[in-house]
Amino acid sequence: MARATARHILVDTEEKCNQLKAEIESGTDFADAAKKHSTCPSGGEGGDLGSFGRGQMVPEFDTAVFTGDVGVVQGPIKTQFGYHLLEVTSRED
Repeated sequence: MARATARHILVDTEEKCNQLKAEIESGTDFADAAKKHSTCPSGGEGGDLGSFGRGQMVPEFDTAVFTGDVGVVQGPIKTQFGYHLLEVTSRED
């Protein structure tokens, strides 16, 4: 069964998501940005979502986790919760 570990940042607007992505791509630490900006409780842990299997997250998130490149910041990803930046830290297919 496919499993992944990932971290994310959840914000209210696509604009804020794009701004944070640019900052991270320019050298801002992902975990620091998550702690400062994420509205998800995981933000306090640097956005860490731990390990999970396929189908355990909402479909948009699940697709990005199990098809995107490991170690690359993806997003904005829109879900019913808001806009996410996502980084898959490891994956076993």
